[in-house]
Amino acid sequence: MGRGGKEFSPEEQSSEPTRPINFKAFAMRLEASTCSFCLEVSSHLFAEQESLEATEMPTAENVNHNYFVARSVYSENSFLEETEKKEKVPKTIRDRLAKRCSCSAKRVLGIIKGFLPILNWLPKYRLKEWLPGDLISGVSTGLVATLQGLAFALLAEVPVGYGLYSAFFPILPYFFLGTSKHLAVGPFPITSLMIGSLILSMTPDENFLISSNMTDANATVVDTVARDGQRVIIASSVTVLAGIIQLVLGILQVGFIVRYLSVPLVGGFTTAAAFHVFVSQLKICLSVPTDSYIGVLSVIYTLIDIFRNIRQTNIADFIAGLITFVVVVIVKEINTRYKEKIKVPIPIEVIVTIIATGVSYGANLKQKYNAGIINNIPTGFLPPVSPDVSIFGEVGASAFSIAIVGYAVAVSVAKVFGTKHDYPIDGNQEFIALGISNIFGGCFSSFLAGTALSRTAVQESTGGKTQIAGLLTAVIVMIAILIVGKLLEPLQKAVLGAIVIANLKGMFWQTFDVPVLWRQNKVDCLIWVVTWIASILLGLDLGLLVGVCFELLTVVLRTQFPVSTALGNVPSTDIYKNLKKYKNLVEPPGVKIFKFSSPLYFGSVDFFKEKVISAVGFNPVRVFNKRTKALKKIQKLIKKGQLKTTKDGVVTDGSVSNEAFEDDEEYQEELQQDVPSKEVEIKVDWNSDLPIKILVPKVTIHSLIFDFSAVSFIDLVGVRIMKMVVRQFERIGVKVYITAYDDHVVKKMESCGFFDDHVKKDILYLTVHDAVVYIHTQTMYKDIEDPIFEKISLMQESKEPIPLSDQEDDVEELEDQNQGHRGFSY
Repeated sequence: MGRGGKEFSPEEQSSEPTRPINFKAFAMRLEASTCSFCLEVSSHLFAEQESLEATEMPTAENVNHNYFVARSVYSENSFLEETEKKEKVPKTIRDRLAKRCSCSAKRVLGIIKGFLPILNWLPKYRLKEWLPGDLISGVSTGLVATLQGLAFALLAEVPVGYGLYSAFFPILPYFFLGTSKHLAVGPFPITSLMIGSLILSMTPDENFLISSNMTDANATVVDTVARDGQRVIIASSVTVLAGIIQLVLGILQVGFIVRYLSVPLVGGFTTAAAFHVFVSQLKICLSVPTDSYIGVLSVIYTLIDIFRNIRQTNIADFIAGLITFVVVVIVKEINTRYKEKIKVPIPIEVIVTIIATGVSYGANLKQKYNAGIINNIPTGFLPPVSPDVSIFGEVGASAFSIAIVGYAVAVSVAKVFGTKHDYPIDGNQEFIALGISNIFGGCFSSFLAGTALSRTAVQESTGGKTQIAGLLTAVIVMIAILIVGKLLEPLQKAVLGAIVIANLKGMFWQTFDVPVLWRQNKVDCLIWVVTWIASILLGLDLGLLVGVCFELLTVVLRTQFPVSTALGNVPSTDIYKNLKKYKNLVEPPGVKIFKFSSPLYFGSVDFFKEKVISAVGFNPVRVFNKRTKALKKIQKLIKKGQLKTTKDGVVTDGSVSNEAFEDDEEYQEELQQDVPSKEVEIKVDWNSDLPIKILVPKVTIHSLIFDFSAVSFIDLVGVRIMKMVVRQFERIGVKVYITAYDDHVVKKMESCGFFDDHVKKDILYLTVHDAVVYIHTQTMYKDIEDPIFEKISLMQESKEPIPLSDQEDDVEELEDQNQGHRGFSY
């Protein structure tokens, strides 16, 4: 068969559908070959032809879907002789800069449209078709955003009115810069809670105690005006810093950073955050006094305080919160179940808020039952203020985690709806859009904006098509700021807290993902659980850090301790599968095939060596050392006349069997004596029983094939270890082959000096089967000879040990370089 290879399918072998496929003609060509594998295939083809002849005429409908390939065995060298590589001319820095810095009208327009996505969709806006849906969606989302802004301000530990600013200002820049058509930008409960935790740690109530003149006793009260003013400054400053971080990451094009927040990690983190939100709103719904806790176990201490002071629950707040929670949950469930029939979801939060405000105002709950109400919502907009840059160093780490969480959730939600409506989301541009939105909002006393899934779902489900709906949302929030805000002052905080808790249902329902994850992938399940536990016990910022570190640790461990298998052949095919998982597989005689499913780098080389030894069943270094020791023993016995060699140099027994089996201690002493001798070349059959008391491990293979199809990269340490492994096996007569490699792996091996006079490129084969066929061909024409022809001195006046060859010296040098890597030394 000629090189280049040709694939024969049953359809190609017959131009007429009624003409039989002549397997015998092809089988006769294979039978002429001396390759054992080809002979096996030819016999299979004869049997196939006889089976076809005994049945009906094969057609395209009833023929088996088999194919046969006739090509030569390809090593790396022979493949390159036939297939010329494409020469890749590396671009110079000057060429790259010229391409990057080139200026043309088309390029400038592309950059502008990339920075301002509104230029892409606004000129294509279908006024009559899209505007009605955007109007309905904008009004519905605006009502929800207004209430969520008020509620999430409680999480951020700032006055409620500032939540309206956070629901208004960030929308305006995102309208021009965002790539999502459905993202409802505004406060997000988790980032609001993270900001609130940071604020409590920096401005506890104890820092704002003042003397009270209302009683005769020397009592102190909290100066809420000074406290709230300082907290607003911190919240807006953290928001500006987080926006700067997002903007810088977007400019640096590192939107990929969000990929390190896997789905299990985000699931565990958001579920833990939902628990934090629940606890923080529970104390508001019950209106019980608690101390302010921050840091490790803060949520546990807060729960303890809630139950300790449960008897001080305000009945009016408790009943209002309970009724609100039940009604909101029931109506939201109705909206979900009958969403196909109910075109516009029932705005239950708005309805409940209006009713609760009226009841609180009419019943005068503040005066009669001391209910906790909003009490004060400023009307109109505040002038812009500059952030307090002096605290940037103190809040930098927290701002970074807040920025990443806000971005990750927003982009995840945007991609969900982008996929649903078939338009792309640019992660880097989203970084820039959210960054500028938060910088702009922070300058107007807002806290960090992202998105809430429920708010975005409302915008999409009510018919929103573009960010025109977002702009109308901002208009509704603006109306609330200018006009409606004062009307909501009698609203109980417990109602807002209950609305927040009711919207946590989706996050808590993620808990049911744990059993599913355990069945699908236990590592992902562990990531979920570890992140969840760490975020609850250590706080959201440290919990997120622990989750990311644990997630990366699992990746490192899976590459450091990967799956490694010994492969066997599926008879009459070129397919090789795991011997432990499939029946009826055949190992080629004298050949071991080893597959390593991981990059070969400094972290995995020790495991690689251990698994190679386990797969072949012997340690090549121990075998070599035992053989060397045995040869020295044989030398001693020949000197004593207890062994002799044949004319071919083969060691035979001198009929003094018992005396030959002497203790190692006696042997070590006698080895030091000088005995005249002369050199004789001998050949030792190491797999036979030797007449000496040294157990030399049997080497049952003559070839070792490495399947590198799953080795994605190799580093310098991996190259050195691989070279050492090749040398160690070859010096005991085991030929090593590397197969199914990627070109960049070979390129790295070349650049790291893997190939030399002893390790050549002829050990590289394109597939495992190429190497197996080559080995079988070689064994048919010559016997595999043991390469160790030792020189035994019989009459040399010297006591020097048997000299090592140059190759063995090189191996020892490699072992010295890698002495820190265990696995091949005893």
